[in-house]
Amino acid sequence: MKTTQYFNFMRQRPDRMKIRDEWIESAIQNPQDEKVQTDGRIRRWTWVEEESKFLRVILLEDGVTVHNAFFDRDYKRRKKP
Repeated sequence: MKTTQYFNFMRQRPDRMKIRDEWIESAIQNPQDEKVQTDGRIRRWTWVEEESKFLRVILLEDGVTVHNAFFDRDYKRRKKP
């Protein structure tokens, strides 16, 4: 998994240490929702059953480099058109 230095630094936080690589990969490969930010970064969400929470993964514009990953308490699933 390709990551940024920012991701590696933030992953050291106690609330982020328990986020498993396979959960991040699931968000990347099979997202339940996706949104492209105005800066080109890509937000992808997946449901993590073990935590009963949505995980948001932010990718760089290349679509593979993980910039951030965290449990998104404010996420409301959007209806697909």
